[in-house]
Order: sequence, then structure tokens, then C-alpha cells
Amino acid sequence: MLEKLYEIERKYDEFTELLSDPEIISNQSEWQKYAKAQAGMTNLVTTFREYQGVLRELEETENLLMEKLDSDMQEMAEQERDKLRSVCQELEAKIQVYLLPKNPLDEKNVIMEIRAGAGGDEAALFAGDLYKMYTRYAEGRGWKVELLSVSYSDQGGYKEIIFLIEGHGAYSKLKFESGVHRVQRIPATESAGRIHTSTATVAVLPEAEEVEVSIHPNDLRIDVYCSSGPGGQCVNTTQSAVRITHLPTGIIASCQDEKSQLKNKEKALRVLRARILEKAQDEASGEQASERRSQVGTGDRSERIRTFNFPQGRVTDHRIGLTLHRLETILTGDLEEIIQALNSSDQAERLKAEIQ
Repeated sequence: MLEKLYEIERKYDEFTELLSDPEIISNQSEWQKYAKAQAGMTNLVTTFREYQGVLRELEETENLLMEKLDSDMQEMAEQERDKLRSVCQELEAKIQVYLLPKNPLDEKNVIMEIRAGAGGDEAALFAGDLYKMYTRYAEGRGWKVELLSVSYSDQGGYKEIIFLIEGHGAYSKLKFESGVHRVQRIPATESAGRIHTSTATVAVLPEAEEVEVSIHPNDLRIDVYCSSGPGGQCVNTTQSAVRITHLPTGIIASCQDEKSQLKNKEKALRVLRARILEKAQDEASGEQASERRSQVGTGDRSERIRTFNFPQGRVTDHRIGLTLHRLETILTGDLEEIIQALNSSDQAERLKAEIQ
């Protein structure tokens, strides 16, 4: 492992020199390529250099302990040695995590799809709550949210809502949100005060660039139709809504939110590319793909990854057994503790697999 770390450190220094080379600086595309490569190494190299410094201090302390010391100095040196050993172990664990293979999709924007599941109108209202929660989380990180497609429920909320989140590392943060989310609460329409259980499904797709998913125009069937639902005078009067079918895969994406047919087509294509990319990844990743699909599921109450329990004011993630008693703040977008815990669990599992 040390040989690998020294090689990475050498490469990091090489990039540093290249980034100050006038010839490279004059070629912005080349400069950005090296800057991105170096940025991906920064955390690892910084931690490795800190680790090397602690190792030197530990060696000096152990050499000191080999000398004749009075009892006070001996005790202080032993305490310092134990502290440095503990720091070394912590840094070694961090280095192992940084050495894990990175998901090439982690830096991408994401397209999120939220659909009402079991529970009728209450499920649609819960889908709206989830949309607000993710929107507030994204805005809190300075990310941009763009609505791509929406299907409203008659009683409020959404039958389906699809939106884009643009931000550095969005997929790395949100990729574990895919699955069935369950809510337990008393609906406003429930006169007897009984707690109802409803669900909504969340799917998180990395946004696909045009160069990553090549779509031939002849492989598309594009249908236009009149929009429906809220939207003003243009709704139901102009054929601005667009439905695109990718014939080779049968994947469909539609959009009706813009008054412009062209804009609706552009948004539908973004969703279509993301779904085609996801399908290709599912086919390539075998068992992982099956696990991912089972997380999204059908919206049945028994297929859940997370429960929002209003009477108890708690949120429980069933995959890692995490329960937090601050439901209200989580629904306002304070998701970081859950997201960090899920990422840490994933890293631990991957480290275990690497060791085995």
C-alpha cells in the first residue's frame, strides 16, 4: 500500500508542476484536465502526508522511551506514544477509504423521480413533502433545482414529479435515496384520528451527457398532445406536451410543463437519456442492478427503506438501523446526518469486501 501511496504522491506533485507551466495554462481544456485529476487526489495526498508526519513523531517518541527517563517524563512519553498510535490508526482508516475505487458517476447531477405509491391522496401529499425536503436540502448546499415533469393529484400533492438537481457531487450525496419511503400519520381528512400508512417511491438517476448516451433520431418516436392540469390559458389549447419513446428499449419520457413544445422536448430528452444510462448500468452490474430495482420496488407498504412516523416524531432508515427523533427538521431538508451515515455504511461494506 505504501508503494501505491508514494506513486500517487509523486503524480500529485507532477500535476502541480504542470499546472504552473505557461504552456499548459494557455490551453484551458488541458489545464482543467490536470486540475480535475489533481483535485481527485488532494484529500488522499494531504492525509498521507499528515500520516507520514505522525509516523515520524511516533518514531521519535519511541526512541525517547528507549533512553533512561525519570518517572514523570516516562509517563508523559508513554501517553504521547499511545496518542500518536491512535492517530495513526485513524489516518490509516481514512487512507483506506480514499483508496477505494470511486464511482465515476459520483460527481454528476441527478434526476430525481418521486411517485405516489400506496395510500391514495395521502401518498400524493407525502410525495409533495419529499419533493420539498429534497429541494430544501439542495438549496441549502447551493445547488440548482429545475422541474422537468409533474403530474398533479386532484387533492394536492403529486402523482409523479421529476426534477433535476445540478451541483458538484450531487449523485454521491443522493444515490442512496432510491427506494420506498413510508409515512405514518393522521390525514387531515381522517375524522376518527386513525393513523394511516402511505408510501412514495424515489428513484435517483445520474444525469447522462449526450456523449455518454448516443441516441439516433430514427430510434425515437415523438408524440405531441395538449397539456392537462394546472397551467393557465395555454393548457388544453395548444399541443405543447411531448412524449418521447426510445424504440430499441421501449423507454418513455414525457414533459408538459413548459408552454414551448421545444422546451418540453429538451426536458423529456434529458430524462430519457438518464433512464437509458440507468438501464445500461443495470444490465452491466448484474446483482447490484437487481438490488437497486428491489429498493425502488412497486410502492407496496412492505417494501420500505425509510419510515417517517409523525406521532413519534421520528425518522428511521431501515437499511442501517438509524433512528432520529427530529422529523420536522429532516423534512425541512436537514438530511446530512442520514446521508453521511449511509455513505459511511457503504464505505465499511466496500472495505470489508476489499479485505476479503
